[in-house]
Amino acid sequence: MDITIHSSFLPHNDPDAALAFYRDLLGFEVRGDVGYKGLRWITVGPPDQPATSIVLHPPAVDPGITEDERRTVVEMMAKGTYGGILLATSDLDATFEKVQAADVDIVQEPTEQPYGVRDCALRDPSGNLIRIQERR
Repeated sequence: MDITIHSSFLPHNDPDAALAFYRDLLGFEVRGDVGYKGLRWITVGPPDQPATSIVLHPPAVDPGITEDERRTVVEMMAKGTYGGILLATSDLDATFEKVQAADVDIVQEPTEQPYGVRDCALRDPSGNLIRIQERR
């Protein structure tokens, strides 16, 4: 089989804050910015990985989702327990210094984990957990 990861989805509750985080802070390029009925779906990704993207989407607007489910998703986002993604960098310390200087919500400073990786954790403006792992 020839299967690759094309896109992952993360919810956002503020498209401008999401752009400031993923484009301006992390350096991702914007690959799409689609509006529909006052909502925005923004596709971003690392410039050197054109086949891999993150789609930042409005929360809980999928067809068939109930109002109770929508409320639960929004509540989980507010607590930072809904979405997340694992990124990687060759220089974790420099990356961490950059995000820390941007006054991002830091969850964990760079740490050598007992399972054999060194990483840090932070939250994007919508509360999604972002772990950044050091490539070795």
